Amino acid sequence: MGNVLRSVHEEIERLSAYLIQQQHQDGSWRFCFENGIVIDAYVIILFRVLNVADEDLIRRLHDRILDEQRPDGFWSLYPDEKEGNLSATVEAYYALLYSGYSKTTDEPILRAKRYIQARGGLGKISSILTKAILAATGQRKWPLSISSIPLEVLLFPKYFPINYFEFSGYSRVHLTPMLVMADRRFAVSTEDTPDLSDLMDPRVDAEEPVSGEYQAMQDDIQAGLGRFLGTPRHIHETATSRAEQFMLQRIESDGTLYSYASSTILMVLALLALDYDRKHPLIAKAVQGLTAMQCKVDGRTTMQNSPSTVWDTALITYVLQEAGTAQDHMAIQRASDYLVCMQQDTKANWSIHNPDTEPGGWGFSESNTRNPDVDDTTAALRAIHTRSTSSTAYRASWNRGLNWVLSMQNQDGGWPAFEKNTNKKMLTWLAIDGAKSAAIDPSEADLTGRTLEFLGNFAGLDSKHTLIQRGTKWLVEHQEKNGSWYGRWGVCYIYGTWAALTGLKAAGLSSSHETLKKGAEWLLRIQNADSGWGESCQSDRLLRYVPLGESTPSHTAWALDALIACEPKPTSAVDQGILRLITSLHENDWKTFYPTGAGLPGNFYSHYHSYRYIWPLLALSHYKSSYGEG
Repeated sequence: MGNVLRSVHEEIERLSAYLIQQQHQDGSWRFCFENGIVIDAYVIILFRVLNVADEDLIRRLHDRILDEQRPDGFWSLYPDEKEGNLSATVEAYYALLYSGYSKTTDEPILRAKRYIQARGGLGKISSILTKAILAATGQRKWPLSISSIPLEVLLFPKYFPINYFEFSGYSRVHLTPMLVMADRRFAVSTEDTPDLSDLMDPRVDAEEPVSGEYQAMQDDIQAGLGRFLGTPRHIHETATSRAEQFMLQRIESDGTLYSYASSTILMVLALLALDYDRKHPLIAKAVQGLTAMQCKVDGRTTMQNSPSTVWDTALITYVLQEAGTAQDHMAIQRASDYLVCMQQDTKANWSIHNPDTEPGGWGFSESNTRNPDVDDTTAALRAIHTRSTSSTAYRASWNRGLNWVLSMQNQDGGWPAFEKNTNKKMLTWLAIDGAKSAAIDPSEADLTGRTLEFLGNFAGLDSKHTLIQRGTKWLVEHQEKNGSWYGRWGVCYIYGTWAALTGLKAAGLSSSHETLKKGAEWLLRIQNADSGWGESCQSDRLLRYVPLGESTPSHTAWALDALIACEPKPTSAVDQGILRLITSLHENDWKTFYPTGAGLPGNFYSHYHSYRYIWPLLALSHYKSSYGEG
């Protein structure tokens, strides 16, 4: 025990000193939010379409994509995706050729081509974003799953079974530009556009099979169209204008759509479909916003889908204080001031289903001024908690944020990410890969658990409060039979179980409660032989726990933090896990960079460069405060 504690103390001091040293002058932390090669590829394609002459950036993105190719010619979304990912490989292949810095006769391109053809070609792609980029640049027809949805759905009133604002905010900002382009059968090309026709196998049906549920949704859409008054042409023109305004009204000050690179790229292509000139100020501003999203790490450049500055700053400010950094330390003061400036004061889409609440949430990135989320808000509130007890200004910010979080609880008792009560199952019937995760924004175990942990440990709410009772009930009822919980925004069952266990403990459940015991026992059952924890991104796709076979710093820290919350005394499993965690912090291999952030199952995973510091420091600090004092 003594040796473990000494190692814990030393590592806490080292990590804390390192993080404080990395803080920027404005109080923020700016770690890279890495999303594979998908955004890199889309930016190359878009810039070539627009004739953007940023050759330095295009070349650096090209080189980074090429570096990520596996020996068998494919690209993967995560290291243990052994058979590769067809959509990612097509994106990489297309972008490398479009850049002009790779040729069809280059060996890496030939290897990629053989892989794509062996996997069925373009017709076997699953990612709807890949399909949209290919369709928008003339490489395939617009997929039926998009082209069969009329623009008029944007006009449907709230009482219709299909209501556009029942979709999640994330899906709306991606779906709208795709609907605009598909409606106009838009395709743009240049004299340098690669020809991918040799990757299309005519024997392969490129369309998704249409389910009975999808057809039922289409029937509802057609019924809704039949209730409009006016000529079809006038109605369609109105819908087109509504779609255009939908995008324009959600452009952030940096030119991006909703602060996401992916939706911004689609928006720019949609504006071209609406006959905007390539050099239109809105398009030029969007290009500037996209360019600013680049991140340089170890001599390589990648594009972030949405820089994680607010998220990272909130988490680091919080964990530094958990590690013992005083609230009056200059780093904490500067970070707290920065965070308060990032609090949002705009009533936006979140207020459609939550109209009587004043703004007060935080978003993920600096440019995000209208899309707050529950996770970022509770993270920011944890960070400013101590200062809110001694400062009137911080207390006002705290109260606004706390009120917003409380108001976001769903009717079922859990918490969503962005918008409450957007859980209409019908919308998951879209014939789009990942629709079940992207189309709606339901209660999730990770969000509910983290919110309960915040409310219990920082806001002083306990099981006497109805909303705590409802949140606790939701989590207990959504525990898997094996004792785990699925986490939506992290990989995946370890993440969800950590959030649920720490949340339930903070909500007042005792360690002897059957739910907590089952959760802790599950974590102990999946502990690796090296005493750490690791989970494959495949869990996200298969919706069952898939072991990685190796341990990652984030998974090990999450599992340990959950066990520390549940165990009144240190156990051998926890002590050995702590030692394994400390060892991992001095390693620098593929496990260190394994993506543990989830975006869209099977299509989008993220490696937060900050996570190798944040979560280990939190687990070590909680070990020290739980077992090492006195």
